[in-house]
Amino acid sequence: MEYLKLKPEQLNNKCESKRFEFKTTEDLPPIRGIIGQERAKKALQFGLNVTKKGYNIYVSGQWGTGRNSFVNMLTEEQAVKQPAPSDWLYVNNFKDQYHPIAIKIDNGEGKNFIKYVERSIRFLRKGMEEIFSSRDYENARQKLVEEYNVHSANVIEKLNFVGEKYGFLFSLSEKGIVSIPLKDGKPMNEEEYKTITQEEYDKMMGNSQKLNLETIDLFNRLRLEEENLRNKLKSLDEQMGRHLVKFHLDTIKEKFKNNDDIKKYLEFLEEDIIENLDEFKQEEAESDEQNPLAMFAMGQQNPEAFFERYRINLFVDNSETQSAPVVFESNPTYFNLAGSIEYLNEMGVMKTDFTMIKPGALHRANGGYLILLAKDILANPFAWKSLKRSLLDESVSIDSRISSSGALVSHTIKPQPIPIDVKVIVIGDYYTYSLLNAYDEEFQKLFKVMADFDEDMERNDENITKFARFISTKCETDHLNHFMPDAVAMLVDHATRLADDQTKLTAHLKTLGDIVIEADAWANYYKEDFVKVEHVRKALDERKYRANKYEEQTMSLFEEGTYLMDVTGYKVGEINGLAVVGTGMYSFGKPSKITVSTYQGRSGIINIEREARTSGKIHDKGVMILTGYLGRMFAQDRPLALTASIVFEQLYSGIDGDSASSTELYALLSDLSGVPINQSIAVTGSVNQRGMIQPIGGVNEKIEGYFKVCKMKGLNGEQGVIIPKQNVKNLMLDQEIVTAVSNGEFSVWAINHVDEGIEILTGKPAGKRNINGVFDKNSIHDLVDKRLKHLATPPKSQTKTATQTATIEVAQPKAEKKEPAIENPPVSNKKSVKRAPKKENME
Repeated sequence: MEYLKLKPEQLNNKCESKRFEFKTTEDLPPIRGIIGQERAKKALQFGLNVTKKGYNIYVSGQWGTGRNSFVNMLTEEQAVKQPAPSDWLYVNNFKDQYHPIAIKIDNGEGKNFIKYVERSIRFLRKGMEEIFSSRDYENARQKLVEEYNVHSANVIEKLNFVGEKYGFLFSLSEKGIVSIPLKDGKPMNEEEYKTITQEEYDKMMGNSQKLNLETIDLFNRLRLEEENLRNKLKSLDEQMGRHLVKFHLDTIKEKFKNNDDIKKYLEFLEEDIIENLDEFKQEEAESDEQNPLAMFAMGQQNPEAFFERYRINLFVDNSETQSAPVVFESNPTYFNLAGSIEYLNEMGVMKTDFTMIKPGALHRANGGYLILLAKDILANPFAWKSLKRSLLDESVSIDSRISSSGALVSHTIKPQPIPIDVKVIVIGDYYTYSLLNAYDEEFQKLFKVMADFDEDMERNDENITKFARFISTKCETDHLNHFMPDAVAMLVDHATRLADDQTKLTAHLKTLGDIVIEADAWANYYKEDFVKVEHVRKALDERKYRANKYEEQTMSLFEEGTYLMDVTGYKVGEINGLAVVGTGMYSFGKPSKITVSTYQGRSGIINIEREARTSGKIHDKGVMILTGYLGRMFAQDRPLALTASIVFEQLYSGIDGDSASSTELYALLSDLSGVPINQSIAVTGSVNQRGMIQPIGGVNEKIEGYFKVCKMKGLNGEQGVIIPKQNVKNLMLDQEIVTAVSNGEFSVWAINHVDEGIEILTGKPAGKRNINGVFDKNSIHDLVDKRLKHLATPPKSQTKTATQTATIEVAQPKAEKKEPAIENPPVSNKKSVKRAPKKENME
């Protein structure tokens, strides 16, 4: 089977340093963007350019592929082409203070508007004080009061004329018009009032009632005069104040004449100031004279608190923004996304107003782009629901029922929702995307673009050149020593090894960037000005050394004989299988001895790992496939009757995967045929029911793991590994193994079918059926077929017992559980054995 052996040049795809024309990476121009990922790039560009509702983007890819930085770069490039968004304000709703009003204003004008309004209020307070203390105002007010006094005096004179008939005199006091009883034509004093008789009192009260009835019209006229005075005084105040208010606010209106919301707010502001002119008449209190605690105790209100109603909340300030915003929210809680309302505890009372409304990431990203990590946003279910609701409604509503501390609030404000136009980009993995796409209907409506980042890229001239430029850029940005061509070539080979494909390069640039840093560190350690191939090799070796403690411990167990492993000689029913052990960031190959025992019975193939509950579902499936292969090959004219147990010897932890299914099949064929297997050869590969060999993962680690054991025990030129033909393109083996193969000390075979593998392992032909259905004489399949026939034929004594049992079963159906049936139960009766239900419960 020499034609199945791989040549040394097939064992890896070495990058030659002579392909590079530069002396060091310093000669290369820096690279901007990402290497490869054309599919993801086009999807991102498409999603960023579509402005219709629902075309948000989900970015799928593994960490370390550069997805985050690339998404940010492309988004920034797109954002620069777009104008800066508007500012947003929250202002007091003078008609309903519990529903603050949101106002959109041109970019950067929010600060100016606030400055104009604050200055106007400040000037108005000072101006009103001057107006209402001016001589003109006092004269006008005095004139109105005097007119009132004249009219009221006439009314009082008429009241006294009527009052004299009933013995009363009317007088104007601080409390208004009062009636005083007369005695001998003079007002009665308190002493005289106390000495009147009951008869005099009753007469006086009767006259008072008559007087009240007769003077109703005069009193109404007097009240009307008082009302007229109040109205005239108010009109005077409004007339004096409105001129000043309009002077200041009309100036602001002119500056923002194109903003209807601003004009409407200024109109409401003007009316509120006019309605509250009395507050403006008061002198502005000094801050150090105000004692909130004392004022609260006396039930007084801080006079300055009234003017809080005229403040303006600059909710979103884009004055420093030159283009569309790109916001990355690293902690997307509900409040960080949708905004919040803060509360102030004043003497145990929770208070809030429109000035305490705070924006969220959706507000800050309005008119631009919001980038989120899927794992973060999905960890906050309220935030995820809020995000979807905002995107569906195209507006953000702040839930005022919950404070930012999480406490429910009974009385609060409900700000006007703000319309949004934002493109949301969620970055996660494909598994999360598939779950959301399958179970979240709103996700399908909102995230119609998926940008999928590959884990590897084509190993072609273009990408290799870009890879070298990536190293150059990394050296420049991180201030590292530049790389020599041979050092770059070794990193290219390592990138191919990480991709597990001779035609690919890994897209995990983060990992490669770390190796660049570590290689630079070793160059500095050896006081070199450039990074050479030995520095890269040292970085890789040290990186491996930091993580391979468990591998060294495992290999020492092989060396000292604790793990039983034959790498020479021939044995029946035994074979060397290969597995990959993962320890976080490092994986290595570990050989394992697989043994098979076959004997008479009808239990079929028993997977001891499954019985011990140490195997996974895929491994169990692989073992079950063996039954299908045996049945197809050897049970076309009779039932398949055998019992075979398969086990990974000295396996004390779990195992999964079907990469050992072909290995187990070889051991099974060996035990059935009685033909020994060459213990120098280890095997990996999956098999199907037709005997075709299927590719597996971790082929490099498996070969290298077995090579280490063989080297430890001594290479003899016969040792090697059988792998699937499809895995040849995945080979990127250590140079030490390539050298050993070149020297004839080690071999790697690549096969397509089980028949090829069994011939390599045993040195005997697999055998084919002739037209009569008989296998080639003394071939592996012929020997297996004969053994299976033998196992299917029970001894004469057992045949007789089986016949008797069958007879009893027909005559007496209830006799199924008699001793003979239990001693040698058929397949259908195995469930009646006591251990069977116990095994089902354990599973």
